[in-house]
Amino acid sequence: MQSVKSKDTGPELVVRRLLHATGYRFRLHRKDLPGRPDIVLPRYKKIIFVHGCFWHHHGCPKGQFPKSRLDYWVPKLQENVKRDRTKIEQLESLGWKVLVVWQCETKDVATLTARLQDFVGESQKAIDMQR
Repeated sequence: MQSVKSKDTGPELVVRRLLHATGYRFRLHRKDLPGRPDIVLPRYKKIIFVHGCFWHHHGCPKGQFPKSRLDYWVPKLQENVKRDRTKIEQLESLGWKVLVVWQCETKDVATLTARLQDFVGESQKAIDMQR
């Protein structure tokens, strides 16, 4: 597990490239926010977490419990899910909008691009109207 990265993962890089290509600028892993979000768009007050399906126990085939050592893995992964929920609630109480992108969702680039633009774009329209 020592070789498992928490920053600059493949799925995170996909999301970052898509955001950058569509013209959005962001900050990475801000330590002053709960949960140290993967991507922070301060101008829009938006946060994007890029979760690995296994580590954050997604419902897809990659997110299933392993077949062995369940006494170790089940509590560990359930604690990750609980911590994720708490951090998202803390961020929302501070006024941030939060989007979770799952590892398996990064395979369909067209759908992911549309989802990211919908998420960030709703704020972009409000900013453009103020100008």
